[in-house]
Amino acid sequence: MKNTAIKNTSTEHAPELTRRCWLGQSAVLGSGFLFGLQSGNAAAPKATIQEIKIISKQPEFYNGWPTVARRKNGQLLVTWSGGRVGHICPFGRVEMMTSIDDGKTWTWPRVLLDTNIDDRDAGVLETVKGTLIVTTFTSLEYQKDHYFGAEKWGHKDDPAWIAAHARIPDDKKREAQLGEWAIRSTDGGLSWSKPLATIVNSPHGPTQLADGRLLYVGKRLWKGSTVTTSEMQKMSVVESTDDGKTWKWLADIPSRPGDTVNRDYHELHAVEAADGSIITQIRNHNKANSGETLQTESSDGGKTWSVPHSIGVSGFPSFLTRLKDDRLLMTYGYRLKPYGNQARVSEDNGKTWSEPIIISDDGASTDIGYPSTVQLEDGSLLTIWYEAPKAKESLNAVLRQAHWTLS
Repeated sequence: MKNTAIKNTSTEHAPELTRRCWLGQSAVLGSGFLFGLQSGNAAAPKATIQEIKIISKQPEFYNGWPTVARRKNGQLLVTWSGGRVGHICPFGRVEMMTSIDDGKTWTWPRVLLDTNIDDRDAGVLETVKGTLIVTTFTSLEYQKDHYFGAEKWGHKDDPAWIAAHARIPDDKKREAQLGEWAIRSTDGGLSWSKPLATIVNSPHGPTQLADGRLLYVGKRLWKGSTVTTSEMQKMSVVESTDDGKTWKWLADIPSRPGDTVNRDYHELHAVEAADGSIITQIRNHNKANSGETLQTESSDGGKTWSVPHSIGVSGFPSFLTRLKDDRLLMTYGYRLKPYGNQARVSEDNGKTWSEPIIISDDGASTDIGYPSTVQLEDGSLLTIWYEAPKAKESLNAVLRQAHWTLS
C-alpha cells in the first residue's frame, strides 16, 4: 500500500535518535507485517505539517506512551510515564504537563503518581462534569532476569535498581501493588485522589459517551487473588456512571476463531461516532494479520460487539478522535521503515478508512509511537507521541509533537 505524502513545513530535524516485553517478542516486526492488508481505501485528505518539535523537558529520562487531552477551557494536558531510564525499569511514574497556548509552550513536568513499582502508560481526559481522569497500570516486568538479572542488560549490581526494588522488601506485598488504576481531580488538576481500580487498562484510557457514561475498553493485565485465568483471556468493556469514581463490567468483546486474546490482542481504544455507534480498535499480533489494527463495533452502547476484523491498516496502537465535522481520525505508530506515525480518516463512522497520512517518518527504530491527537479551537490538530532517539535499546526517549492541518 502506497503511503500518501503530505507537505511538511517543519524546520526541525530529528535528533540522532520495544514496546512491552509482556507482549512477548511479537513487537519485532518484519516483512510479514503487511499480510492480509485490504486495498481500495479512499484517498487521504490533504494535510500539512506545520511544525514538529520535542516537548519533553528532561532529556536524561526515557519518556514513554503519552496521551493528550483538550479541556473545555482550551487548556491542553499531556500525561505519560516519566522518570524512566529505559523501556523497562522500576522507576516509572505518571507525569503531566499543561499548555495554555495550544502547545506552543508547556509547563515543567509534574509528578501525579509514583508508586513503589513501575507506573506505565498514562491516559487522560476531562469529563463533561469537568473532572480530570488519568489512568495507568503498575508493572513488575523489570524483575525478570532479562532486565534485573545478568542475561542481557543485567542490573543486579545497579545500586539504583536495587534501592528501587527494596522499597517493598516482601515479594507478595510487592505483587499486591499490581493493578489497573485511575486517579481523579475535581479542582482542575491541583489535587488528585488515591488510585482507584478500573478493572481493565489500555494506554490511552476511557472515553466519554453522549449519555454521560465513561466507557473503558481494555484488558486485565494481572492475575490477582480475585481474577480467574479465564478473565485474563478476555477483552473487556467496563463503564462508570459516577464520573469515574467506580467501574463495573459491562461486556466482553469476542475474538476471531483461532485467535488467543491474551497473546494476540492488546491496547484498545474507543470513540463514539456521530451515528451513536462505538468504534474500538485493537493492537493485533495474531498470525493472520500480525501488526495490523483490528476493529470492532457496538451499536447498543457497548453491550454487544462485532467480531474484530481487519481494516487494512499496518501499524499500532491506535488513538481515535471524533473531529468537529464528525469525521473520525485514527493516529497510530508505523513500525516499518521509514519509522514514524500515521493517520487515517473515516467519513462514514468507521466503516471505511482513507489511505495513510504521514505525520512523521524520521524515527530511528520501532521504539516509537502511541500518538494521540486533539483538535484545537481553530480546527488544526495536535499529535503527541514518544520515540527513542537511537536505533537500539535506548536509555532515553523524548516526547515529540506535530501541529498539522487537515482538509
